[in-house]
This record gives sequence, structure tokens and C-alpha cells, in this order.
Amino acid sequence: MPEDPKTKRMEIAHVLFMDIVGYSARLTDQQQALVDELNQVVRSSDEFNKAAAAGRLMKIPTGDGMALIFYNSPEQPVECAVEISRVLRHHPGLPVRMGVHSGPVSAVTDVNDRVNAAGVGINLAQRLMDCGDAGHILLSKRVAEDLQQDGRWRPHLHDLGEVEVKHGERVHVFNFYTGDAGNADPPRKLSEAKPHHQAAARSPEKAAQRGRFSICVLPFANMSGDTEQEYFSDGISEDIITDLSQVSALHVVSRNTAFTFKGKPVDVRHVASQLNVTHVLEGSVRKAGGRVRITAQLIDGSNDGHVWAERYDRDLNDIFAIQDEISRAIVAALKVKLLPEEKKAIERRGTDNVEAYNLYLLGRQIYTIGFEGDRRRGEAIIRFCQRAVEIDPNYAEAWALIAMAEMALRSHFGGSGDGGVSAAERALELNVNLPEAHAVKARIFSEEKRHDEASREIETALRLDSESHPVNKVAALLKFQQQRLEEAIHYFEKAVALEEGDYSSAGMMITCYIGLGNREAARRAAQTTLVRTENVLGPDSNNCSAMGHASVALAVLGQRERAKDWMSRALLIDPENINSRYNFACALANYLNDTEGALEMLGPAFEKMGAGLVTHAKVDPDFDCIRDDPRFKAMLAAAEARLGTQTNRD
Repeated sequence: MPEDPKTKRMEIAHVLFMDIVGYSARLTDQQQALVDELNQVVRSSDEFNKAAAAGRLMKIPTGDGMALIFYNSPEQPVECAVEISRVLRHHPGLPVRMGVHSGPVSAVTDVNDRVNAAGVGINLAQRLMDCGDAGHILLSKRVAEDLQQDGRWRPHLHDLGEVEVKHGERVHVFNFYTGDAGNADPPRKLSEAKPHHQAAARSPEKAAQRGRFSICVLPFANMSGDTEQEYFSDGISEDIITDLSQVSALHVVSRNTAFTFKGKPVDVRHVASQLNVTHVLEGSVRKAGGRVRITAQLIDGSNDGHVWAERYDRDLNDIFAIQDEISRAIVAALKVKLLPEEKKAIERRGTDNVEAYNLYLLGRQIYTIGFEGDRRRGEAIIRFCQRAVEIDPNYAEAWALIAMAEMALRSHFGGSGDGGVSAAERALELNVNLPEAHAVKARIFSEEKRHDEASREIETALRLDSESHPVNKVAALLKFQQQRLEEAIHYFEKAVALEEGDYSSAGMMITCYIGLGNREAARRAAQTTLVRTENVLGPDSNNCSAMGHASVALAVLGQRERAKDWMSRALLIDPENINSRYNFACALANYLNDTEGALEMLGPAFEKMGAGLVTHAKVDPDFDCIRDDPRFKAMLAAAEARLGTQTNRD
């Protein structure tokens, strides 16, 4: 038997997986010659040699290829792949395909100093590569989103959509190619996989020739003269994205990607080229009194020409009819066939009452930009949505949001009530396919230690909508509570990407990375958290929950005095805020080396926190440094005794 590993480390790494197409059909001597030739090509890469010289690279042979594991940035494996692809053009007898993904990798060194690696990062890079043919450089969505931050990469990223690969795993694939690197043709192996939505067109011109279209719905501009009306124009945009996504003949850019253009001057042809779409929809919303004016125009991305445009000046009660008309007009303008079930899906609304819809949008806005441990936030959500369901008792989405807020309040603060159970069940009675309702039930089951039922519910929610922000956030918290930090990071990162106001998921990423010993990634997450909390504190300077996450970020970034200043300020504003105290204790214990201060901060919090937050504290890596302290144990035991069987049903 092999001896036990000597060292093991888990890091988020950037993996380039490659193999030789048709390797197994070659004779043995030919196979070795091809591997030797590939090794020579790889060693010619400047990026490979630079990372190797810096000690930030692992090279793992795989028989018919290799995995290159970079520890600096997602750009490195892509740069390396491009360099290799260019050299391979001079080696026509060496057909190679490549896949790139960023994810957790466990590097193991045995007693003989031999290094090997395993983990989700490597496995998914291989799955991506398996989708390709010779010459392809296929990227995961996570890598593509990282690259999109830099304008020089965007024109070369081509969205192929989401497919199911081995073991039922779903992968969102991007093809990377330039004029002299990569393979521009669609991979044949994608057609062998099971598509989960229509793949994007390879280019606007080719898509138009084939009669297949892709579209980006830019966020409609709020022309109401009141920034507080942003929630309404955003809601209109999101609903149109949802409607058009029901049409199988269209590929619609996700809400997350489309909203990166919000509030920015836009060149439509540039957007079309950058996102590789055939058409762009842009518009504006002006809401005043009982009237609404919506303008919309569909633009051909290849020539900036208007395909269709319309202005709607109507009574506010006509808002749903306007949305339906816009969606149908786009379908008609593109001469796309709308199937009967797709027509019904577009016309299906959670409510037909404009007042209830408006109240729900207000509640949803509060949910997306806040922190679930903020009592005032949860109570406001419930008030808005309770009024919505009084107006329309059959509004499933509003019931699901009530359930989410009630669950969070009970989890963090305890108290009476059923913690959202009744509201979640009512939502599912009205719409059994509502992913957010399944997600909240998963969270409720998890806190009741009904883990198998929780897993089934969150799997259902993810299957119904893997792009839902609330669903990904719940999935992340469930994985965190199960101490599966690598998987939790995946969902927290997706939640952060899906909603730019979500600072709490960014804060949780700090904790997860620290728990895995990856300080560099924790610093990156801290920078994201700080930016987001500062955006919240600008208009709401007394938001103590945001200060709690900000203090952790500042401490991680080495800004000790500023972190302590924010703690002092928040405690003066709201000394009873359980969640800010909890986060201040995390900062003091794990990042500021102040055990006494952390325990003093936790005392009043443990006396009042709910069962969910106590369960969270039991597994939180931020408290590992004080977990064996008798005072911490005593506070935890007293909280569990106060809560009774709620936390003892293990």
C-alpha cells in the first residue's frame, strides 16, 4: 500500500487540461512520439516557463496529454493555451484539444516528494476538454466571466451554452478562438451531449444565415427622474429577459451579463460583438402617477440597423400587456416560430395586479441588496409582500419571498412563528415549479437537521433555475453548514456574480477561503466585500450589518485601525445588533488576534441569536482559533440549552 501523504494543500487553481485527439488508436511507438512532441510544444510557451520559474505551476502527466495547474490567475492558462495553439498550427499531425477551468485543487506531496493533484478544478477542466474536437480551447463560464473584465479578451469569447456531460454534471461552455489560435467551428461533441438550452450563435452573420438568433436585453433606462424607481425599470427588463428565454429558437444573454452594462454609455455594435449576439434590445421606462411610458427598440448587431421600435404610452395597469407585446413583437420581427407552450409561458404571470407586482418588486429589491441577518430588512420585506398577497392571494412569488424573510428572521433571531414553512408551502401549492420556494424549504429542512430532504429540495431548485440568485445563495449556505467549503465557494461566487448588491455572499467567501488556507483568494474576496459594503454605506451610513462585513474585509486587508473604528461606530449606533457583533467577533478572533475582544463581543450575541446562527457558529472556521476556549464552549452550550432541541437534533 502507498504510504500516507506527507503534505496536502487545497487552493483555488487555474487548470489547463489537454489531450491528443485519437491517441488510443495509434501504435505504441507513435503514442510516445506524440506525447514527446506535445511536451516540446508546451515547453515552448513563455507563460508555461514563466509560471514554472516562479514556482506557481504544477505539470501532471495524464498518459495521452497533461494537466497544467497555475496558481496565479485565470489569464495564465488561457495565455498558455493560445501560445500552444499557435505553435500547433505548425504540427498538423498533432491534434490537441484543451479545457480551462478555475476551481479547488488539492495538491499532495508523498514521502518521496512526488506531487499529484485532484479536485473539482481538474475534473471540470477535463469535462470541458471532453466536449471539444482538435484545436478547440474550451473555457468554463467562471473563467470566461473573469476574462470578460478585460476588454482585450471579450471579442474572443463565444458562448456555446450549457450542456450535460459525464455523470450528469452540467457545464456552461465558452469557445475561445482568435484569428490564429483555437478552432472557430462548433465542437461536434456538444451535439453528443445533452443541451440544457440553445447554444449561442457563433457569430451574428453566421447566425442570421442559419436562421438562429441570439439577443441581449440591455437594462431599460429609468427615465422617471427618481433613482428610487430603479427597481421598477429593472423589473421590466428582467421580466422581458425571462419571457424571451422561454423561446427555444432564441438564445438570450443572462440577466447577470446584460446588467453589467447598466448605467453605462453603450455602443450597440460593440455589445453585439463582445457578447457574440445577433441582436440587442434597449429601451427606457418613465413611470409617473398612474401612467407609464416604455420605449423599446430591437437593433441588428451586424449593422446597427433598427429591426423594430415602438413607444407605449399607457395606463400603469397595462404594464403586463406591454411586456407581452414587446416579447411577441421581437419574435415576429425575427420571424421566429413560437410554439404553443412557449406562448403560454410568456403570457403566464405571477399576478395580474399591478399594485401587487409593484409591492413585490420593492420587497425583492430590499432582499437582493441587503443582508438576511438585518432584522429591519426582513421585516420590511414581509410588510411589502404581505400587502401584495392581501391584494392577490395567489401570488406565488410574493409568498416565497415572505417565506425567505421569515426563515431568515427565525434563523438569526429566534422568536415565534413557523419560520416560513406555511408561506413556502402556499407558494408551492400555487406554483410547484417555483425554484425560490424549493430553496427556502431546503433551508428550513437543513435547520431542522432533515438533511436528505434539504438536499432533494435544493437539487430541485437548482434544476429549475441554476441562474437564480436566491437559489445559489441557499445552496452555498447549505454546503457551508455541511463544511463542504470548496462547493460552498462555487455557489457563493455565483451568487456574487448574479447580484452586484450582494455583499454578504462576498463576505462568506472570505471565511471559506480562510478555512481552506487560501489567504490570497481571501484578500480578493475581501476587496470585493469592501467595495460592495461601501456602496451600501454611501446612501445608508448607519447600516450596521454592512459595517459588520466591512470590518472583516478591512481586517483581512490589514487595515486594523479602520476596522476597529467601524466596530466602535456601529456599536454606538446599534449595540443590540446580533449580526454585526457576530462579524466583529470573527474579525477580532481570526484576523486581529484579539481573543478577549472576540469573546466579549460574542457574549451578548449568544444570549439572543436564533438556532440557525448558533448552528452556523458551530461550523464557522472564523471561530476555530477560539473553539476550544472554555468560555466559547460555555456560551455555545448556554445558547443550545436556551434553544432546546432546535439545535440538538443531530
